[in-house]
Amino acid sequence: MSKQMILNAFEMNSSMHNSHGLWKHPESKRHVGYKELDYWLSLAKTLEKGKFDAVFFADVLGVYDVYQKSKEPSIRDGLQVPINDPALLVPAMASVTEHLSFAVTVSTTYEAPFGNARRFSTLDHLTKGRVAWNVVTSYLPNAARNFGLDKMIRHDERYDIAHEYMDVSYKLWESSWEDGAVVEDHQTDTLVDPNKVHEINHEGHYFSVEGPHLSEPSPQRTPVIYQAGTSEKGREFASKHAECIFVGGPTPERIRYYADDIRERAVKHGRNPEHIKIFSFLSVIVGHTTEEAEQKFEEYNKLWSSDAAKAQYGASGYDVEEFEGMDLDAPFEYKKPTEGGQYKAAMLTKDAPKKLTVREVLNRFEAIDRNSVIVGNPQDVADAIEFQFEASGVDGFNLNHLVTPGDLEAFVELVVPELQQRGVYKKEYADGTLREKLFSHGQATLPADHPGKAYTFKQEQVQ
Repeated sequence: MSKQMILNAFEMNSSMHNSHGLWKHPESKRHVGYKELDYWLSLAKTLEKGKFDAVFFADVLGVYDVYQKSKEPSIRDGLQVPINDPALLVPAMASVTEHLSFAVTVSTTYEAPFGNARRFSTLDHLTKGRVAWNVVTSYLPNAARNFGLDKMIRHDERYDIAHEYMDVSYKLWESSWEDGAVVEDHQTDTLVDPNKVHEINHEGHYFSVEGPHLSEPSPQRTPVIYQAGTSEKGREFASKHAECIFVGGPTPERIRYYADDIRERAVKHGRNPEHIKIFSFLSVIVGHTTEEAEQKFEEYNKLWSSDAAKAQYGASGYDVEEFEGMDLDAPFEYKKPTEGGQYKAAMLTKDAPKKLTVREVLNRFEAIDRNSVIVGNPQDVADAIEFQFEASGVDGFNLNHLVTPGDLEAFVELVVPELQQRGVYKKEYADGTLREKLFSHGQATLPADHPGKAYTFKQEQVQ
């Protein structure tokens, strides 16, 4: 059997995600439905019907306010605001599905590790092991101010914090509670053996956590670790900690470069590169016919909001408004690394397949980038997905959708059967937890080569 791709639905618990201005489309239901549980339950059932592996819930902790030095463009167009907590959706969506899993984004910069560990243990229990943590360091200046800081912590230091945050988390999940700590011994009136529950006594540069962890071990103990980042620091972090990694790039060749680099770095950390799955971005507009798909594309393009697109790009640390005063025919150059999202900064500069002028960069925001969207009938869409899958060397995709839920429903109805027929996509789910479904090592907990496994409790720790 040929290698089969993994699919995540790229989502947010918000009025809009990356569909700038498309709340105006008559078939868009998300800007109203995102507040209603029935909307998410229906979406979960659709995704399980399509054999999606997971819902990947992105999240932000502030508004986009770099462009025009104002929050108004992003708020006006509903750019990832209003937005609610994605973690609260997971138990409800899990209750109407059996296999669909859930990757929830939480920031290591603004959330305390002790509370976060309990959150994920709880979700892992309630879903019977269908949870992943998408680790982010957060890049919005407004997020920093929302958590009491005058300005963002610098990009590289955010990753230093994240490394220690992971150490604390592993200690809580892997070493605080021994296997068999819950004994239910009626003879001695003991539910939990206190000798098998331990403080972690972490004293580090950024965190001080005594413990013990408040939750008993969940099916996976440590949730599957997701991470997205193609900066130097991001790739180094991912290669050490992440099991599922989201990389972006303007071409399959650039994506393959990042994928290969991360796998090589993982080997240097003593990890088996087969214990890492790599995803890239996928956006699809499909119709029963090519003409129907093209008509959808034109409808979407007419509703596109360039202001929202420019506001989102502001997270890179570049203010698009400043470009408009530059020589429009001059080359658009990569500045020194920004403190924002360095991946976004690189996309139109050093990662671009050719040198772009300022005018070409500005034009990118005026309409949907046709080069980043697959448009066509089911056969043509499947051809393009297969090409990207093979050329980029990834294990799967985070599927974006411009009009929700219609685009996801069309993908499940039209594209999934075509991919299944070609043998590149599963017809049935594997059994077990998310980690068991994703990897061939056959265990629900971290594999032996993962650095988190080194924190597994050993009896000599208390002797």
